[in-house]
Amino acid sequence: MIAVLIAGSVGLVGALMGARLLITFFGKRGIGQPILGKEDLGPEHHMAKQGTPTMGGLAIIGAALAGYLTAHARAGLAFSDQGLIVWIGIVGMAGMGLLDDVIKVRKGHNRGIFWRQKNYITMLMSFGLAWWLVVATGVSETISFTRADSPGWEIPTFVWVLFAGLIIWATTNAVNVTDGLDGLAGGSAMMAFGAFTIIAYLLFRNGELYTSVVNPLDMGVMAAAFAGACGGFLWYNAAPARIIMGDVGALGIGAALAFLALTLNTQLLLVLLCGINVFEAGSVAVQMGVFKASGRKKRLLRMSPIHHHFELLGWPETTVIIRFWLIAAACVAAALGIFIADFTQLANTVNP
Repeated sequence: MIAVLIAGSVGLVGALMGARLLITFFGKRGIGQPILGKEDLGPEHHMAKQGTPTMGGLAIIGAALAGYLTAHARAGLAFSDQGLIVWIGIVGMAGMGLLDDVIKVRKGHNRGIFWRQKNYITMLMSFGLAWWLVVATGVSETISFTRADSPGWEIPTFVWVLFAGLIIWATTNAVNVTDGLDGLAGGSAMMAFGAFTIIAYLLFRNGELYTSVVNPLDMGVMAAAFAGACGGFLWYNAAPARIIMGDVGALGIGAALAFLALTLNTQLLLVLLCGINVFEAGSVAVQMGVFKASGRKKRLLRMSPIHHHFELLGWPETTVIIRFWLIAAACVAAALGIFIADFTQLANTVNP
């Protein structure tokens, strides 16, 4: 428990300090976020945010890594091969986002040269990381909800790699889509990471019930570090944001959430834990589907992702953010409730 608290505390303080330093560094150099205007069918009502320091996700990833490493400095917690692979995956995805952020700033346009190709590149990266995870660690090759044997559908390694790769790719993109309002992505991710911390710690303390999970404490420490880092970053990212997360933060956070679900055997539960991200990404898919089906003439929403739709209906940005946070909190609470109910039932079955 002490390692978890250390990771979360260092992540929190590190993100607070890191975000403040980035605001000063990027602000002095005029490195700010470009916003899509009317000519690109973008959120024209957000043009006032243009020039806000960006790439704040560097503070989140850096602080989370610092929290993770600091927790391991304490005796009793060893580094794991699984943790190494997960961190390489997170940093790799964040690096892809950073490259796109740098290109956007240099072009002065909110679409880097990879804005079309990035989806394919991150998808290939996701499949590669999923393959590495399954061949190098003892991760369960099942489709799981709350544990490896619930429902416990065993699938061939090749199919699991495709399944896990799609989860990584979809989650990174869903968080990226959600990152359109100040603090929305960071706040909802903080809740999900907090839930994963609780889940991982329960798995660690009840290892006899969850023998298929490898290194649950290591994953719990990582989740706590990210929860703290997201919380610290929110201090400066809350509306009106003084710094924007950027793709470096969104892709890194999305990868971390996906890896936690895969390593803790809660892949299907991720849909609830990241409910607001599913809602946001789904709105984009539905909007595109309706638009194409109508011969590019009709749209279901005034603008996608759906948070922009509510803004154009007249909701103030802060109202949209808080109400979406409430939806995220309800989804996370439901997911935790389901997991704990299953844990209680399992414990009673084993030790009646």
